[in-house]
Amino acid sequence: MSYEKLDTLRPQLHSLIKLSELGSFTAAAVQLGVTKGTMSLRISELERAAGVALVRRTTRSVRLTEAGQKLVEATRGSFEAIEQGFSDVTDTVGAPRGLVRVTAPVALGRQQLVPRLPAFMEAHPQIRIELELSDSFAALAREGFDLAIRHASTAPDTHIAWTLCRTQAVLVASRTYLRKFGTSESPADLADHNCLHYFRRGEQPSWSFVPVRGASNRHSVGIHGSFAANNSEVLRDAALNHLGIALVPDFTAQADLASGKLIRVLPAWRAAGAFGDVIFAIRPYSPFVPRAVRSFVDYLKLAMKDGFLSDQ
Repeated sequence: MSYEKLDTLRPQLHSLIKLSELGSFTAAAVQLGVTKGTMSLRISELERAAGVALVRRTTRSVRLTEAGQKLVEATRGSFEAIEQGFSDVTDTVGAPRGLVRVTAPVALGRQQLVPRLPAFMEAHPQIRIELELSDSFAALAREGFDLAIRHASTAPDTHIAWTLCRTQAVLVASRTYLRKFGTSESPADLADHNCLHYFRRGEQPSWSFVPVRGASNRHSVGIHGSFAANNSEVLRDAALNHLGIALVPDFTAQADLASGKLIRVLPAWRAAGAFGDVIFAIRPYSPFVPRAVRSFVDYLKLAMKDGFLSDQ
């Protein structure tokens, strides 16, 4: 095929690459700023020029054929180099700018991200933030996110990850509840309390602890309680209403611990395995990170560097 003919197929090749990344004609069309019909036409034109099927379509999914995958692997690097070269040039001019699409868990986003956004946006008026709060894990590249804020123990190897701060799970209860039912001296004492736990389908409710100081032996206890939920804010509110002892991330209890509305239970013990112990900013791997994304990550690292509790 002549160079002139190949040159006319650049939009079609780029569309195939995006289709392979996003797995959907609709998502690829949105990212490229064209209609779904245009996307379909481009792929059909490319298949006619190649003389072989490149995409396998079903009612439920879109997959590349072996030939389609080979073509993507052979051409993706060129488009990435063009994109990076153009971005390198434009991104050095003036202040950081553009849209940053972010996804974060509901509780973490509401309590820790949203209050920090005004200061960042005032300092960077040309950056726009689009924040989606969801406790479901999004496929970042496929769903078009630039960044995910994640509460986890490890970051995926296939992504770029920045550590924002350490975090921990804490046992909390109201003064009213503790006056009525007493405090706990060891994890075994939790058997006598109404334990408010984070509900995960298929798991038996139990909590594990290790001493903050001394031997690191892990102590696991089966717990029971009259209430469970899959949202840490809901569990915190149940504890505030004197329903029992809740195990929640420190960022959820931070304000109420500081005000004295909640009291830490078993402060000499650290909960293990209930939630992640690091807050990460995660981005799909790419050789280039836009300045707007980098600026937002740098801001979060500074704003969250001290964590949420004084003993971290």
